[in-house]
Amino acid sequence: MSTATRILGAPLDRLEGEAKVRGRALYAAEHPVDKPVYAHLVQSQIARGRITTIDATAALDETGVLDVVTHRNAPELASTDDAELAVLQTPQVGYRGQPIAVVLAESSEIARAAASLVRVEYEQDERDVDLDADRDDLVPTDDDVDQGELDAALAGSAMAHDAVYTVPQEHHVAMEPHATTAAWSEGELTVYDATQGVHWVRDALTELFGVDAENVHVLAPHVGGGFGSKGPAHAHLVAAVLAAQRVEPRPVKLVLTRQQVFPIVGHRAATIQRVRLGADSSGRLTAIGHDVIAQDARLKSFPELAGKPTRTMYAAPNRRITHRLAQLDLPVPTWMRAPGECPGMYALETAMDEMAIACGLDPIEFRIRNEPEADPDTGLPYSSRNLVACLREGARRFGWADRDPVPGARRDGEWLVGTGVAASTYPVNSQPGTQATIQARPDGRYRVLIGAVDIGTGAWTALTQLAADALRADVDQVVLSIGDTDLPWASGAGGSTGITCWGSAIVDAARRLRMELPDGEPVPEEGVEVTGRMPHNPHQGTYAMHSFGAQFAEVRVNVDTGEVRVPRMLGIFAVGRIVNAKTGASQLMGGMTMGLSMALHEEAHVDPRYGHVINRDMAQYHVAACADVGDVEVDWIDEDDPYVNPMGTKGIGEIGICGTAAAVDNAVHHATGIRVRDLPITPDKLVGRL
Repeated sequence: MSTATRILGAPLDRLEGEAKVRGRALYAAEHPVDKPVYAHLVQSQIARGRITTIDATAALDETGVLDVVTHRNAPELASTDDAELAVLQTPQVGYRGQPIAVVLAESSEIARAAASLVRVEYEQDERDVDLDADRDDLVPTDDDVDQGELDAALAGSAMAHDAVYTVPQEHHVAMEPHATTAAWSEGELTVYDATQGVHWVRDALTELFGVDAENVHVLAPHVGGGFGSKGPAHAHLVAAVLAAQRVEPRPVKLVLTRQQVFPIVGHRAATIQRVRLGADSSGRLTAIGHDVIAQDARLKSFPELAGKPTRTMYAAPNRRITHRLAQLDLPVPTWMRAPGECPGMYALETAMDEMAIACGLDPIEFRIRNEPEADPDTGLPYSSRNLVACLREGARRFGWADRDPVPGARRDGEWLVGTGVAASTYPVNSQPGTQATIQARPDGRYRVLIGAVDIGTGAWTALTQLAADALRADVDQVVLSIGDTDLPWASGAGGSTGITCWGSAIVDAARRLRMELPDGEPVPEEGVEVTGRMPHNPHQGTYAMHSFGAQFAEVRVNVDTGEVRVPRMLGIFAVGRIVNAKTGASQLMGGMTMGLSMALHEEAHVDPRYGHVINRDMAQYHVAACADVGDVEVDWIDEDDPYVNPMGTKGIGEIGICGTAAAVDNAVHHATGIRVRDLPITPDKLVGRL
C-alpha cells in the first residue's frame, strides 16, 4: 500500500542528512574548480570620506600575488544605482569595513597576508554613528498609522502605561560564513554562492554587469544558514565577480572571515521604541501608541519597521504607530529573522505584561480580553486566528495555573524563580513568479525541478514530501533538483515564504500532470513534462492572513551575581499545515533559541570614534549555544486554513523568534520584580538592584 496518503506532515528524516554528516554536501567555497585564484578583501578604516592614495606596490611584490583590484583598475559596472553594490567604482567611503580593494593570489594565506600590505590614505569627513531619540534629522517612512485620538484617549484612560524599550544592533552569525566562487568564460558567468535565492543573485548580477540572464549560472545546492543575511546580494559578491573578470578564465574563490561578515552582509538595525497603552477599568485597551526610531544607513536605506505587529495584534479604537529613521555612517542593515516583527514584538509584549500587572489582571487573561474580532489594521476578517487557543494550550502544558503572580515570591536557594508569557505573530507572506517542472517517467519515478534553495531548513525533504503527496506517490519515487538557475525560476528563502511559494508551484504542476495523465493511464516511453506556477490567491484582500503563537519561559536569577538561566521554554503555535513534523519543530525551536539569545546575550557594540562593531567575532559576540538552552519544547495546534494557499501552510521560519525575548524578560520581572527594558538582559542590569 502506498505511503503517499500519510507522508505530508510525517517527521521524515532529512534526505540530505547523510551527505552533510559525511562531508559530501558541497557549500559555496567547496566546489571543485580548475586552478582557482583566492581573493581577500581590503576594507576601509574610516566611516566616511574618500580614498586619496591606495598603494598596492608592496602587496604586488609578494610571491604568489596575481593582482590587486581597486577603484582605479576595476571593471566598470553597468549599473551603480544600488550604492551598497557599487563596489570599487569610486574612491568614496560610506562606512568602516566597506570593501575598497581585492587582493588575488595563488592561495588564501598569501592573499590575506598581502592584503595587510596595501597602504591607504584617506580624506575623512565628519562621521555620524550615534543613534539618539532626540535627533532633529529623523526621516519619516510611509508606514504610519493614525486612528482616533490617541493623546486624548491616553489622558482619559483608567490605567495608562508609557515606557521606552531598546534593542541593540544584532548580527546573523550564520554557521557558514558568506562565500562566493565566480568564473567568467567568453562572456558567460558561473557563480557558486552562499545565498538564499539563486535567481535573486542572478537577477542582481545581470543588472550590475549588463549581461543577459541566460549567460549567468548561479548554483547553491547547500547553504549553511542565512537568517536573512544571505537574501539580498552584498558587496563581497560583486567584488568576487569583478575580480574574476581580471583573471578570466580562472575562477576566483572569496570567503569572508568572521570579522569581515559583520560590516559587509547586514545586520538587524538597533531600535528605540516607545510604547504607550491605555485601558478602561475592565482592562480593555482604549489606546495603543508605538513610536519606533531605527538605525539606518546614509549609504542605502533599509527601514526596520518594528511597529508592524502592533498594527494587527490587539483591539483598540485609538492607535498611532510611527517609524523614524536615523541615517548614519554605518553599514547597511538588512533582513534578520522576522525583520520588524521580532524587535517590535519584544517591545509590545513586554509593555502588555506591564499593563496587565497595572490592571491587576493575569497576563494571559489580559491578552485574551483584548482579542480583536477583525484585523485592526485592515478591518478584514482573519483567515484564521488561533492565538487564544495557543495561549490556553500553552498555559495548560506549562502549568501556568499554579503560578503565584507576585514578583519575587519564589526562591530556590540563591536563585529567584519566575515565569513569563508573550504572544507571537507573523504575516503569511508570498512572492509571485515561482515555477516548478515535473517530469514523469515510464518507470514510475518523477523528477521535480525548481530553483529553490535549502538554507539548512529542510527544503530538500519538505519539497520532496509535498511533491509525493501531490503526485500520490511514495517519497522514493520523487527525485528533487533545486539550487540552480538552470531550473525553473523560484523566489528565495525569506519572509517564511519558501515552502508556500515553492510548494504551491509544485502542487500546480502535479495538478497539470494529472490532467495530462489521468489515473491509470501509463506514462509514454518519452515521458511527460509539465510546468506549474504559483497561482494567484483569490482570497488575497478578502482575509487578513497571519500565524500566531504563545511563548512561555521559566527563568532563574542568581541573587548574588545577576546571572540569568532559562531551564525551560514552551512554544505553542498556530501556523497552518505542517509539512514535516521534524524539520518544522526544528525551525520553531531554532527560532525560540535565537530569541533566547537575543534576550540574554546579543549586542553589537559600535565604537563611536570609528563607527565599527568592536565585538565582531564569535569569541566576543555571544550567541546561545547548547549550554545556554535548557528544555525547549515546541508544538502546534491543528489548524485548517484553506484561504492561505492550496496546501494550507503559513510559514514557520520567523514566528519562533517573535515574542521569545519578551517572554524571557517578563519572566525575569516575575522572578525579581525588576523590569529590564533594554536588551540584552545582562547581569549588570540586575545585580545592583536585587
